[in-house]
Amino acid sequence: MISQRITMITLAVADLARSRKFYADIGWVEAEGGNDKIAFYQIAGQFFALYSRDALTADIGMPIHERSTGTITLATNYNSPQEVDRAFADALKAGAIVITKPKDVFWGGYSGNFADPDGHLWEVAHNPFWTLDADGMIAG
Repeated sequence: MISQRITMITLAVADLARSRKFYADIGWVEAEGGNDKIAFYQIAGQFFALYSRDALTADIGMPIHERSTGTITLATNYNSPQEVDRAFADALKAGAIVITKPKDVFWGGYSGNFADPDGHLWEVAHNPFWTLDADGMIAG
């Protein structure tokens, strides 16, 4: 048995139709099996991280309140800063809320943060220390 894994991450949303549109507008493709209460998106190649509350607050530049949706940040990595900029622009066009605009960051990469319509925090990043394979999955 492999216990160090995550098989599904579920975000609570206030308006499923609005959220479906947002994620479709940033390029996500819905998988079969959803209904009027849930939508599924098949994803692969994840990392799961633990990030101290104080460090995350400093990183995104805003306070994180107890029991808020901002207690975690979901991240998507890209091959270049230009791809990060494009993903960030797509998110804004779809209705995302700017948290931090993409920029060079202290750990040596390039990243920005936005919130989806329900306030779930997303980071779009280029990490020059990781290699992404042809499918965009972390290879090393």
